[in-house]
Amino acid sequence: MTRAGVPSPGLSEADLDTPALVVDLDALERNLDRMAVAAHAAGVALRPHVKTHKSVTIARMQLERGAVGVCVQTVSEAEAMVAGGIGDVFVANEVVGAGKLRRLARLAREATITVCVDDAGNLDDLGSAVLRAGSSVGVMVEMNTAEYRAGVPPGEPFLHLAQRVESAPSLRFVGLQAYNGVAQHIRDHPSRLAATERNTARVQESVELLARHGIRCRVVSGGGTGTYNLEAASEVYNEIQPGTYVFMDADYLANRDRLGGPFRDFEVSLYVLASVMSRRRGIAILDAGLKAISLGNGLPLVQGGGARYKRFADEHGVLAPSDGPLPALGHQVRLIPVNCDPTVNLYDRLVAVRSGVVEAIWPVDARGY
Repeated sequence: MTRAGVPSPGLSEADLDTPALVVDLDALERNLDRMAVAAHAAGVALRPHVKTHKSVTIARMQLERGAVGVCVQTVSEAEAMVAGGIGDVFVANEVVGAGKLRRLARLAREATITVCVDDAGNLDDLGSAVLRAGSSVGVMVEMNTAEYRAGVPPGEPFLHLAQRVESAPSLRFVGLQAYNGVAQHIRDHPSRLAATERNTARVQESVELLARHGIRCRVVSGGGTGTYNLEAASEVYNEIQPGTYVFMDADYLANRDRLGGPFRDFEVSLYVLASVMSRRRGIAILDAGLKAISLGNGLPLVQGGGARYKRFADEHGVLAPSDGPLPALGHQVRLIPVNCDPTVNLYDRLVAVRSGVVEAIWPVDARGY
């Protein structure tokens, strides 16, 4: 250990202080390779979303495998990526507020920056900030894909906003953002496919409408871990932006593939390592509760089974038996988060492990907002 609580390379995983956020390097690298191969085979650009891992190191690994750039969700994430040397960043979200727009416009003097818009007033504010900064920002008009999501409706509203972007001197119209977040978590494949096809038809109509008015949609971007192969095969999207595939989580593991079996395109490579700190009759108490793993979308899975995560408190998690004996006092347990993104945001570092030995410590560079 280099200092209290911070492991050093060469340490055994069994000797890690817990709770710890651990990455299985072999599984991570296989996931990165599989997505890169899939995008290349389909002839689409891969622009992975780094809100999942918030790590410059992993972003570089993705770029080394052919990614054209990265997606982020916030200006802070964009700043962290650019500070780490990532030169092409798409903020796949609307940015509102004078302070954030000012930061975004200044950042565009250091890297290629693109951002979403879905409102004419916000577009004007963005244009003014960029003019004052003396930079240039690319714009993706976001198309609404579902109730309770951002974006302008397809058709005329989309066209009118794209035309306003085209006329803004400080802005570059890049294309159309249509990420169908709801479809990512539709469990059965036929329903997930049908939802994606409906959305893709609307996207194509908007692209064709723009073309009839002399506006070229250079980039049509969307597609997440649950539907990446569907958008990639659509011949409408030419860029996909999956994020969770690097780590996987219990939510995506609940999806089914086209044959009705488990969705296993990618492997779980991220887990929270916890220890049994107390044993009582019929339960084992872990040192991993709300402060160690995101529980907003549900309770984590216990890797290997034998027990189930039943209850939680701030610092504690309770295991109950399922189909095997409960782990003994001091025993380590791997927990698979239901949602890996907010779990990563709880930690300062990722512990990269290969074959049970710590190989590297990676900072969570974009932690926070």
